[in-house]
Amino acid sequence: MIIHMKTLPAEVDRFAAVVVSRMVITKPNLVIGLATGNTTEGLHRELVQLHLNAGIDYSQVSTFNLDEYVGLASNDPTSCRARINQDFLKQININMKNTFVPDGLAESPKKECEDYEKKITQLGGIDLQILSIGENGHIAFNEPGTPFGTTMRIAEISMSTVKAKTELFGSADNVPAQGITMGIRNIMHAKQILLIAKGMHKADIMKQALFGPVTERVPASVLQLHPHLTVVVDADAASHFDPKQIQI
Repeated sequence: MIIHMKTLPAEVDRFAAVVVSRMVITKPNLVIGLATGNTTEGLHRELVQLHLNAGIDYSQVSTFNLDEYVGLASNDPTSCRARINQDFLKQININMKNTFVPDGLAESPKKECEDYEKKITQLGGIDLQILSIGENGHIAFNEPGTPFGTTMRIAEISMSTVKAKTELFGSADNVPAQGITMGIRNIMHAKQILLIAKGMHKADIMKQALFGPVTERVPASVLQLHPHLTVVVDADAASHFDPKQIQI
């Protein structure tokens, strides 16, 4: 595990974007696992700017989103598909046929999960999985108590996560109760993981996840076991860390 601490959130976004862009340059057909949400919006903006200003080429890249809300159509503005299209994919030169997001309206969720995993395998697995972390330690829709061996499935969304999504959906009542999500095993199979956290509200859970016991009560704690984990945090999110653990 390598931890990089930057003073400001914008510096986190820029640093993380450079990490991703270098990997795209090194491997033009990179397979990237994407995450939507407030944490990664800045990263996506920086990636778009690097694409426009430095000519980062995404024409051979494939992407897989971690999750999607059950019951939302892909054109619903609150869906993960609509958000990742707007914030990132539609602004770069990627072939949209090579961008994948679970279908929240799939008639057979089980088949959707199986097909999604098969497609990842066909492309050689995910080279770089980008992650954020919930205040309760969830990664994707893998909430506290999720077994580490889980694979792609329909998952219940916890009340703490519902509260965190209230602003996006207008009210807690509008937040979907379920999500279709990669499981923890899927995430851990990525060749490299980039975990991003910003803000004082993430400080406690980041300390638990990275330096506490590896436990299903804190799903993100399993990332301690990944052989190639890079963490990028701002000063607030790193405020509970031992300074000796951080690279500036």
